[in-house]
Order: sequence, then structure tokens, then C-alpha cells
Amino acid sequence: MIASNIFRFIGSLFTDFLFIPFNKLRLDVATADFGWWLSNGINWLFLAVLLGLFYYWMKESRKFVKEGTEDRA
Repeated sequence: MIASNIFRFIGSLFTDFLFIPFNKLRLDVATADFGWWLSNGINWLFLAVLLGLFYYWMKESRKFVKEGTEDRA
């Protein structure tokens, strides 16, 4: 019974609170002028963050290869 309540709480948390900005994007912004571009701005932001993190990871990996401390197991 407790597990069922936990899953219902998680479902309610996402649908009632955490998705409110995305519902606003879907219902209000997407139907306005330049709506498609504004809606996909979030995707471009996520992509920029992902590319930045990937660049940092590769830079650190190169540093460990040059120092010879990389684990090549």
C-alpha cells in the first residue's frame, strides 16, 4: 500500500507541478508567432549544455592521457 502511494505521489508531483512550464509552452507559446522557435529554444539550451559538458570531459580526458594516469584496463 505504501509503494502505491509513493508512485501516486511521484505521478502527481510531475503532472501537477513540475510540468507546468512545459504545459505553458505547449498551450500558449507554441500557438503564438514564432512559437515553434521559442518552444525549441529549450532544446537548443539543453544541447548547448550537453556540448559544453562533453567538451570539458574530453579536455579532462586528454589531460589524463598526457599525464599517463589514465586507467586503460
